[in-house]
Amino acid sequence: MPPRHKRVRPASLHIVSVFIGALAVLIAVTVLVALGPDSRASDAPTTVTSTTVTTLPGTSSTTSTSTSTSTSTSTTTTNASTPADKLRLVQIGQYSSAEITPKSVDASGTGLVFAQNMVYRHTVSVFNARNGALIKTIPTTINLHNFGLPGGTIEGAPVEGAFSPDKQYFYISNYSMFGPGQGPEGKDTCTPSSARAAGDTPDYVYRIKTTSLSIDQVIQVGLVPKYVAVSPDDKYVLVTNWCSWTLSIISVATHRVVATLPMPGTPRGIAIDPNSRFAYVAIMGGDVLVRVSLATLREVGQTYVGSNPRTVVLSPNGQFAYLTLNIPGDVTKVDLATGHIVTVQHIGVLARSLVISSDGTALYAVSYGSSTVTELAASNLAVLQTVQVPHDPIGITYDPLTGDVWVSSYSGFITRFATR
Repeated sequence: MPPRHKRVRPASLHIVSVFIGALAVLIAVTVLVALGPDSRASDAPTTVTSTTVTTLPGTSSTTSTSTSTSTSTSTTTTNASTPADKLRLVQIGQYSSAEITPKSVDASGTGLVFAQNMVYRHTVSVFNARNGALIKTIPTTINLHNFGLPGGTIEGAPVEGAFSPDKQYFYISNYSMFGPGQGPEGKDTCTPSSARAAGDTPDYVYRIKTTSLSIDQVIQVGLVPKYVAVSPDDKYVLVTNWCSWTLSIISVATHRVVATLPMPGTPRGIAIDPNSRFAYVAIMGGDVLVRVSLATLREVGQTYVGSNPRTVVLSPNGQFAYLTLNIPGDVTKVDLATGHIVTVQHIGVLARSLVISSDGTALYAVSYGSSTVTELAASNLAVLQTVQVPHDPIGITYDPLTGDVWVSSYSGFITRFATR
């Protein structure tokens, strides 16, 4: 093979190349300075994801052992610039375990998600909102004496929960209490007189400190408490007592019930307007939404909303109420100023829990009998998407931090969806 001869670049060509390169750098710098830092795709949503599959040890208040499985995709940001009703549900994770029977699920918006495991497990499960991993299982066994109340060691049955506005605390209602001095397990088929005849005793609301994930307050309420809500001004905690047919209003400052209001039937869901002026209570054993003044702590009106209303949420401006109608399997939209039903949409068999996106454009509801979660447009209740989930879905929450939707199924599953 003949030897390769090294090519020598003419000096004139080298000078031209250097000049062109310098000119290109100058142009690039000039363009960046002209555009400025705010023009570098700052309006585009940024999402960073990493996929993890983990097997976590199950925990409970008993000494038994089990295995729980979590398959998830971690999320770090939301599509804040895109209205929620333009996004769709995409499953990114699922946690399953024989140690959970989640009745409800609640996102703090600060990185935590709580699931209440009812009478079947007597625990609260706390998850990482970004990756779906179990952080802690909180037992509901307490000694009443330690909280300045008469009695001994009892165990709760968490139903629903609500965060304080600063997310430092999480309140849970207990369907029944178990232990010395406590009555029989509550029932869903009850009246105040039948519950008293059965020997039911008042139940308790617990307050959990979110930094330590421990119970730090216990407050006695009525018979078979279901829903709990905290006023945006952090003045009151409201609790619906299913078998008492009452609403307990707790002062956050004194940790005491300051008013107990009679309800016209079995009360369930609660929503409070953004200004903490009025609370709205869904009467599941009827067809009305009860309006309560938080200034006077009195009922100030009732609005017909349709049969068997279970869960109620409000639009961000407090103008509209959205409710699930359980037996009809519908979602209804009500104008609170006029009391008129704006529209009704059928979503499935036994419509249970309902949440609204942070921007107020989308609703997400679960149908217990259909094993589905449905996304609806808040503007007209048009169905945008219906997705199958594990059977017996009953709880749902929207996480403002990630834009994820979490669905809890009694069958031992928590399914996590991104909105994309």
